[in-house]
Amino acid sequence: MYILVAATDRGTAEPNTAYLQPLDDDGAPSAAPVVVPFAELPGKVAELESKRPRWVFENARDWHPQLLRNGVSIERCHDLTLIRGILRFAASAAPSPYIEELRNAPVDDVDDALPRQLMPPPPAPDQGTLFESEPAAAGMPLDDLRAEFQAQLAAITQSAQANRLALLTAAESAGALVAVEMEHFGMPWREDVHRDILTNALGPRPREGHRPAELERLAGELRSALGNPAFNPDSPQELLRALHRAGIEVKTTRQWELEQHNHPAIPPLLHYKKLSRLLTANGWTWLDTWVHDGRFRPEYVVGGVVTGRWASRGGGALQIPRVIRDASRPDPGHRFIVADAAQLEPRVLAALARDSALAEAARGRDLYQGIADQGFGGDRAKAKLAMLGAMYGATTGESGRLMPQLTRTYPQAIAVVEQAARKGESGGVVSTHLGRSCPPPSSRWLQAQHSTTADEQRRAEGVARARGRFTRNFVVQGTAAEWALCWLAEIRRRLRAAAGGGAVLGELVFFLHDEVVLHVRDECVKDVEAIVQESASAATNLLFGNIPIDFPVNGVVVDSYADAK
Repeated sequence: MYILVAATDRGTAEPNTAYLQPLDDDGAPSAAPVVVPFAELPGKVAELESKRPRWVFENARDWHPQLLRNGVSIERCHDLTLIRGILRFAASAAPSPYIEELRNAPVDDVDDALPRQLMPPPPAPDQGTLFESEPAAAGMPLDDLRAEFQAQLAAITQSAQANRLALLTAAESAGALVAVEMEHFGMPWREDVHRDILTNALGPRPREGHRPAELERLAGELRSALGNPAFNPDSPQELLRALHRAGIEVKTTRQWELEQHNHPAIPPLLHYKKLSRLLTANGWTWLDTWVHDGRFRPEYVVGGVVTGRWASRGGGALQIPRVIRDASRPDPGHRFIVADAAQLEPRVLAALARDSALAEAARGRDLYQGIADQGFGGDRAKAKLAMLGAMYGATTGESGRLMPQLTRTYPQAIAVVEQAARKGESGGVVSTHLGRSCPPPSSRWLQAQHSTTADEQRRAEGVARARGRFTRNFVVQGTAAEWALCWLAEIRRRLRAAAGGGAVLGELVFFLHDEVVLHVRDECVKDVEAIVQESASAATNLLFGNIPIDFPVNGVVVDSYADAK
């Protein structure tokens, strides 16, 4: 059973109400809609949740946070917005006027004519007052939402790859629930520890508009070393001019380029840049903005990257630097379980290709060492360089030199990425295992291929190879994102089942590509560790069936996120 949820339009007789429309398996109404005042909605949802429906939301983020604040957590949903994003490009979606309309919507071009790795996050939903006395303007009308839901169901169920596409859309919607729940629970964060880290590294918090003491000291040392007492080290232009005047000929102020020069100014400059990054990215302002009531609560963007990986909007949730991780500590009576999937992408490649030799290299051991033992004389570094080059398109230089050996040893695996690269170079579209497809080439890209001069031809070949590198990795990274999403959803499902309406064993509080962090009560650690491992096996079986390829998960129990790695 489905239940479609929609808010009434502003200006109606009952603007503070929601419609709950029961639907059958085809998305057709199975009963009259129930009209519920917003204040009573959490209770009504909790009542209906006992029937295990799949809730249909235009955007789960508009509804799930308020339900959670009222102690109601739903099990399953269908997020129309997220699924719309998948179906817009999915090559396996059954054709229909709805799909045609999605695909005819404009796709932004990019200046360099290359495919966009990171799609812009959708605008923040203006639903902050949805359950208050003056609700925000409602979204699509009930009939329009129902029509879109039926069109999405048809595109999925009538697909030649219906089972895979259904799994992808279900996992994506589960991810929407997980993202909201992680924001609701928050990652435990000790503000006092974070402040101590900042004070020890930078000195006391300065007045607004002033540098911390340690940065001011380093700025003075840097000015002295460069013989330039007036320049501002925070200005890239002034810094480059000061370096050039001191005879340090660099094109940028990147670390790798600065380290090639032996000059007294280089050590204080590198240290200044490091501390400046800490202040800017995770300093006192960050702490004031993103940590409240002992919890770090960023906003996750499910499917924010075209491959299906998550992004974040504000807070830098996907880039928590090691220097501040010690501030993330579990509550008393709790532990962190930090788990990550080992060498996920090459294992996914082995599964996609059904390459038995690569599967054997991965069985029960470090995959890169297994590759090294099979074809690189035991040299793990060479084996890793070759495999990463194959998956990411670094097929020149040293990695290119190693490619022939890799191809001889694993012809099926290399054929998968090479075929994806050739398809991308020719302007084609590639798809992940479950059916997420890459966007088509932009009009700029297509125009670049119609070359008339030698220079234009070289540029056309360059952008074609760039798209090939993108599609080469898309099939692997995107399928790895699918595995991780299924793993995440399965952990959530098993935690809910284990609680069974009683005490919660633990909560998912962080997710980063192939890593999860759970906040777990002391006495539940062993049970949750088992859930994490079992969920990984379940995710593998969901995607690939019963295959002889190991997807091991490394898990540790820690009292600080800094101790995880």
